Amino acid sequence: MAELPVILRFDHVTVSFDTGPALTDLSFDAREGESRVILGAAGSGKTVLLKTALGLIQPESGKVYAFGKDLTMMREKQLFETRSRIGMLFQESALFDSLTIEENVAYPLVNQKAIQCPKQEVHSRVEQALDFVELGGTLNKFPSELSGGMRRRAAIARAVVTEPPLVLYDSPTAGLDPITAHTIITLLIKERDVSHTTTLMVTNRYQDGNLMANFRYNSEQGGLEPARNGARRQAQTVFMVMREGRLIFEGNQDRLEASDDSYIRKFVKPRE
Repeated sequence: MAELPVILRFDHVTVSFDTGPALTDLSFDAREGESRVILGAAGSGKTVLLKTALGLIQPESGKVYAFGKDLTMMREKQLFETRSRIGMLFQESALFDSLTIEENVAYPLVNQKAIQCPKQEVHSRVEQALDFVELGGTLNKFPSELSGGMRRRAAIARAVVTEPPLVLYDSPTAGLDPITAHTIITLLIKERDVSHTTTLMVTNRYQDGNLMANFRYNSEQGGLEPARNGARRQAQTVFMVMREGRLIFEGNQDRLEASDDSYIRKFVKPRE
């Protein structure tokens, strides 16, 4: 069977700040429809990886390719078109406090010229995105009027309103209670399976990755169901573990849980 196209490629990427290297010689390929769960301690380079994938951080050396295009060779204006094809959920949602939820979700449609969304279609697309995350009645509310979980869902709507083929999630369940966290991961799986997106998710909760790897969204029933072997192969989930800017593990869940590395085992809760 032919391999699926590479959507995102890191080729020996090194990123350094004044405090030292944040990513060191990082290489991996994320393929079409694939999910990648990125684990690691605070300061291990997980968020820097996502920002580098978005072109917000330029590597000191190495190359980053998105949709076959070399981001490291692009000027800022050239990056706009590529970024329009990438959705991003930032830590703690990063909604604009002074804008309504409708205005927040509409922001990429209105401000990313590469999207070219006609003005008369903006409202309906925002409504559709908010309905997708089950926040249809919040268009005129401000972020301060919503709970933490609802703000996170609104931020997911903003990330996917442009229908991007690649979505990056930075700690989507951080600070949320278990029930709300489960709701958020359900939405991520729903987006992956309904829109066939390539997904990169940074998380400190192993159960988030376990759900991503072993469940699929059933559109008819409106919820998650265990993925059968065929469906699991079709929507492959790859686990990555970062340590001090280096990728020390890349593989499937079975290999991850079989690892006897003491650092890796800190992030793994074996399935019962």
